[in-house]
Amino acid sequence: MDQQRRALIAAGGVALLPACATGAPVSAPPSFDPMPPLPTTPTPGRPGDFNFLSGEWRIHNRSIVNGAWLEYEGEATVYGILAGVGSVEELRIPSRNFSGMGLRLLDVENRVWSDHWVNARSGVVTTPGQLGSFENGVGIFVTDDVDNGVPVKYAGVWDLITPTSCRWRQASSRDGGRTWGQNWIMNWTRVA
Repeated sequence: MDQQRRALIAAGGVALLPACATGAPVSAPPSFDPMPPLPTTPTPGRPGDFNFLSGEWRIHNRSIVNGAWLEYEGEATVYGILAGVGSVEELRIPSRNFSGMGLRLLDVENRVWSDHWVNARSGVVTTPGQLGSFENGVGIFVTDDVDNGVPVKYAGVWDLITPTSCRWRQASSRDGGRTWGQNWIMNWTRVA
């Protein structure tokens, strides 16, 4: 995993935000739903698995910044492409003067999804992407890495998916996925 993505995930996404930006402090740390179990045999991906995400969205973000939870608003425009084999997201966080792009692609032959990130400041696609699948309506995407000699799993999870809302969560685990530290939660609400 490249250094930029590692820093982004470890910092709960704050590495992508300007240092001068501030959000509203959260009065109490959020309570977390447990992370779903990692599949031992992932469900094969299908074109259209990310169709739920196409459209215009408002996003309420909560993430850890310098050890404190902050809240801030964002928005996204998402397009399905290539007959459902891809999904392109433009994320905008005006209050933080930030934008970036999520790129999700289905390896049609192997039937595995990959989730990539592009920070607008660098224009570089992070590789490898987090690989994953949808298990009982929950998208689970994982990358294995090593941080200072310690194996680390990084996960992104799409859940609570309805026609008008969904949630994305980011977490890391230093014990093979037995426990998870969540560091970024995005609650999406459809506007169009």
